[in-house]
Amino acid sequence: MVEAIKHADDLFTEFKVQSVSEFFRKNAAMLGYTGKIRSLTTLVHEAVTNSLDACEEARILPEIMVSIKQLGDLHYRCVFEDNASGIPLSFIAQVFGSMLAGSKAHRNIQSRGQQGIGISGAVMYSQVTTGQPTRIVTSTGDSYIIYADVQVDVEKNIGKILHKKKIPNEQKWRGTQVRLEAKEVLYNKGKYSPYNYLKMTSISNPHARITFVEPDGNMVFFDRSTQDIPPSPEVIKPHPYGVAPDDLLMMAKYTEKGRMSSFLMEDFVRISRARLEEVESISKVQMGTNPKNLTWQEAERIVSAFKQVKFLAPSVGGLIPIGADNIKRSLDATLVPEFSYALTRSPITYRGGIPFIVECGIAYGGKAGSGGLELIRYANRAPLVFDQGGCAINEAVASVDWKRYGIKDSETIPLTLFVNLISTHIPYTSAGKQAIANIEEIFSEMRFALMDGGRALGRFLGGKRKLFEKRKRIDALRKYVPETSRALARLTEKKVERIEKMFYRIIEKHYGEIDEDDAEETL
Repeated sequence: MVEAIKHADDLFTEFKVQSVSEFFRKNAAMLGYTGKIRSLTTLVHEAVTNSLDACEEARILPEIMVSIKQLGDLHYRCVFEDNASGIPLSFIAQVFGSMLAGSKAHRNIQSRGQQGIGISGAVMYSQVTTGQPTRIVTSTGDSYIIYADVQVDVEKNIGKILHKKKIPNEQKWRGTQVRLEAKEVLYNKGKYSPYNYLKMTSISNPHARITFVEPDGNMVFFDRSTQDIPPSPEVIKPHPYGVAPDDLLMMAKYTEKGRMSSFLMEDFVRISRARLEEVESISKVQMGTNPKNLTWQEAERIVSAFKQVKFLAPSVGGLIPIGADNIKRSLDATLVPEFSYALTRSPITYRGGIPFIVECGIAYGGKAGSGGLELIRYANRAPLVFDQGGCAINEAVASVDWKRYGIKDSETIPLTLFVNLISTHIPYTSAGKQAIANIEEIFSEMRFALMDGGRALGRFLGGKRKLFEKRKRIDALRKYVPETSRALARLTEKKVERIEKMFYRIIEKHYGEIDEDDAEETL
């Protein structure tokens, strides 16, 4: 029997607008909540990232505490506490309950979080796995401490405070504590665990002190190795090479400038009066018009004109790298290697106008490379623990011929590679923010940085091999000294001991003294 054709009115009876929160509630894997171990580490990642950003923005040396307690089978309580500026009551619901809300997404600025999804996504994951609200305890250092139980209204993408109270802040405590529960998660101490994530965080944030209490009660301290807070990143105005027509229309919509000429010269970088006249001549768009009246066709013509005009490269002063000295100091403190090396590449841009910096570190020996070559990846100082196979950093490492630098077996060599990408816009491959897209300029810079580090390592390993070969030659000569000395003693009728000493002096004079420990075969 052939079914009757349905009318459009019937087909659209189920039509419904879905909120951002509702979408991510059904697609939590896109935020990194996939698998029991990964989901727990993702919760830690989102909370710690928020705390570090909050401390740095307030110019406070971070003191972060993470505690994980097992409540039942695949059921844990997580507590995160920082000493940042605290959160005013009027913003608590928005910070922890509204997705795509925050102070960073609308600004062209370097930060760990870019999308305004992370911590609200953690609250939502806790809510959908346990049915419980998240307890927020916070104070700005004033006379009271706020306790608030927050849930996400997924249909409206807004946060709701179910209960709240204030208590006197007698100790003048300042900061924020987040207490949440999660089910269908699992703690272990492996490569993808919260422990390893915090260890990686301490390497890329040497100014932070992190205390971690594991489910068995064991307390781990990741102490800071510097007292210097990184400089505050600056908001970087967009460069004309890095915008599309839609970007231009959106900026024009919200600009406070009344003339197109003022809008382009003041809301962008590198557009001088002379360059503006070139843009006007090529695009045929009048610079005296109101930007809010800009049409799509005019935006297209302006963007096309941008590509035909020679602008100076964008300023990169707003980017704040970790710094080679700090990277090396962190690697030395955490891995205690025989050899370490770090570098920070010069800033360049991708997609024509988005500035970025690549940093690289190498540690050999000691606690480095447990089980062979180990790669630790970062974006704006935040560790990337998962999705390594689809990340540009991993692809850059794989593209380097490590044998030319003396690395013959990557599965056994005690080597750790550190790569950090700094930018106002990290091109993640997904909302989970665990892998970087393979963009040509970024890939090339990573490869150049790794090759630079490889050359430094090659020089060190070459020295070790020369030392080892020297040790072998000395040992071979010393092996025959006793027998040769006895034979000469019979021929010359002199004491064996005297002849032995003479031979040892000759060997030492020819080869010099050698440190027994340094000469050990470790390659």
